[in-house]
Amino acid sequence: MPGSSTIRVLLADDQALVRGALASLLSLESDISVVAQVGRGDEVVDAARASGADVALLDVEMPGADGLRAARDLATALPSCRSLIVTTFGRPGYLRRALEAGASGFVVKDTPAEQLADAVRRVAAGFRVVDPVLAAESLAAGPSPLTARETEVLIAFRTAPTVAGVAAQLHLSEGTVRNHLSAAIGKTAARNATEALRIAADNGWLLG
Repeated sequence: MPGSSTIRVLLADDQALVRGALASLLSLESDISVVAQVGRGDEVVDAARASGADVALLDVEMPGADGLRAARDLATALPSCRSLIVTTFGRPGYLRRALEAGASGFVVKDTPAEQLADAVRRVAAGFRVVDPVLAAESLAAGPSPLTARETEVLIAFRTAPTVAGVAAQLHLSEGTVRNHLSAAIGKTAARNATEALRIAADNGWLLG
């Protein structure tokens, strides 16, 4: 059983191999114990509550709920459990939204093991931990310029890459879809909708 000074950690990542690797790395630390693992964002709150986790390490892209939503839900339902985003997707927009959602930290998965363990300790102690390169990029990039509807249209365009397809998926007129795509293209300084989608995705504006 973990001691009273041990930091109890929950791992949430939809890739079992990644969860296993993180668990193995953190288990080498005498003051950290992995007490729960889940593969879906909508399982985080229940698992954190059941395990008494102090810190939840959350991936961004997971089924059920993304890591940003999971961080928000955790901050609301179980504020005693702090969240640390650990993701492959080091995008400025994700960092900004994670902190707005109540996450206490944001690091990328190629962070050295000793730095990850230190991040867990600092988050558990009540500090905020942010990848310094991402922090600078986030300040430079600013918030998403897209409206909620423009974001929704771009997300739909990813799976139905025609005006007609987006219109059918979102139950909008084709004219309305064209207007939103045109606005998104202008705001991202893209040449077309496909490029606007890529720019928005690269900046982390299509989640949260």
